[in-house]
Amino acid sequence: MKYIFISGGVVSGLGKGITAASIGLLLESRGYVVTNVKIDMYLNIDAGTIRPQEHGEVFVCDDGIETDQDLGNYERFLGKSLRRENYMTTGQVYWTVIAKERAMEYKGEDVEAIPHLTDEISRRIKTAGKVNGAEIVVVELGGTVGEYQNGIFYEASRIMKLQQPKDVIQIHVSYLPVIKSLGELKSKPAQQSVHLLNSMGIMPDFLVARSEKEIDQKRRERLAMFCNMNDGDIIVNPDLDNIYEVPIFLEKQKFSDKIIKKLHLRKKNKNNKLSEWKKFVEKLKNPREEVKIAMVGKYFATGDFKLNDSYLCVLEALKHAGAVAGVKVVVEAINAEDIEEVGAEKRLEGYGGIIVPQGWGLRGVEGKVKAVEYARKNKIPYLGLCFGMQMAVIEYARNVLGLKDANSEEVNPKTKYPVIHVMPDQKEYLEKHQYGGTIRLGAWPCKINEGTLLEKIYGDNLVKERHRHRYEFNNEFREKLEKAGMVISGTSPDGKLVEAVELKNHPFFVGTQFHPEYKSRPLEPHPIFVEFIKAVCDLPKIPR
Repeated sequence: MKYIFISGGVVSGLGKGITAASIGLLLESRGYVVTNVKIDMYLNIDAGTIRPQEHGEVFVCDDGIETDQDLGNYERFLGKSLRRENYMTTGQVYWTVIAKERAMEYKGEDVEAIPHLTDEISRRIKTAGKVNGAEIVVVELGGTVGEYQNGIFYEASRIMKLQQPKDVIQIHVSYLPVIKSLGELKSKPAQQSVHLLNSMGIMPDFLVARSEKEIDQKRRERLAMFCNMNDGDIIVNPDLDNIYEVPIFLEKQKFSDKIIKKLHLRKKNKNNKLSEWKKFVEKLKNPREEVKIAMVGKYFATGDFKLNDSYLCVLEALKHAGAVAGVKVVVEAINAEDIEEVGAEKRLEGYGGIIVPQGWGLRGVEGKVKAVEYARKNKIPYLGLCFGMQMAVIEYARNVLGLKDANSEEVNPKTKYPVIHVMPDQKEYLEKHQYGGTIRLGAWPCKINEGTLLEKIYGDNLVKERHRHRYEFNNEFREKLEKAGMVISGTSPDGKLVEAVELKNHPFFVGTQFHPEYKSRPLEPHPIFVEFIKAVCDLPKIPR
């Protein structure tokens, strides 16, 4: 098994995850079986209890692990589902080592950072490769070189390189800023981040130079000289129009050939993955028109605008669907609290479709309910995801069924009409403040009811979709809602849990308790998003 470690320098948010995902795609296109691993430096056991504004959107795999959003990028680029073994945190490593010490598995040794933590890190990386049947494991080291908290992972990578010199390479992603007053790229920060790596005993095999614009030959030569590298090992990676262009740009520099050579791999026959990828990118870059979608949520800001991080999977799923329809999907963030203040008519006028994505808690709920009502009454295509489905049920119960106080127990525990209530097995967890990893997570089967829009969309009566929620549709109100016209289009196989709702006589009105966005990929767009965008495109043109 071969291993590629990817580190970052100068600043966070450079795009190490996209670089790692792109390398995975390139090597898969060369015929190798690749898997990606993300290492996060925080002490949390997983990402499930972290605020979206703090660390971006939480991504959920089929097996229920709540992870960093980079695993979503890995799945989208690799075109395959990953597992809990593909995700590691400092908390997991310490937890395991301490548990082993308590169980006397170290047979009375002093338990220390080296070798016990580093051995555990290496074991987890190798296990990820084995369970995924991989020939190459691409490991992204979170954070930035020089941080105190991530040093043990760098040390683990150094030891693996020392033990298996022909099987491990190090790729460093660093930043070249532009000093506007000078009008030029500066290479010194990138040089210094490589020197930090050198001080840890790590010599990078490649330097990926991130920058606003493409670096010139002069900077390439300076980087090579002062980073003690060959000119050909400096890989240029400037800002591009979209993330899906990155692997194509990297491959123009024969990056996969260079990696294969340094890993001492025998070349295999190429497949058509990269050519299919290029076709997708061309569709993205050449839309016939634009469509405007309003995304009504609340995790858009923590001081600065944060839409891309908080609802990343939804945005990417819309891009995938837009490529199928041949349109550019322009998503605008609408804060639900703004709708509460000025009204839906004023805030949502002019959009071709409305999405209410996932969310937690009571803030902005009334604005979301008003957005659902606006979409329903004005025949605007509507897609409700998880919390967005629950808002659709609440709106319908209030304004069609006439249950004016209808609400979710999460929002108002004393509501007279709890059309959305806490799942029975979740009450004990809440009482004991057991929040981490206790909600309904991972892929669960969903039975699609005959004659529904969802049946037409899926072309199947049984699907598996990923969940992340604690509250559910309350079956006590099911019969009344159905009689009032709400269609239950998806349930658990035993019929006990409502998984999807829809409305008839509407261009598109679907709410899903699950998260279809988690499984949408560039070469396999999720059909729900595809049909939603098609419905938006079929509407009469809205003056803009």
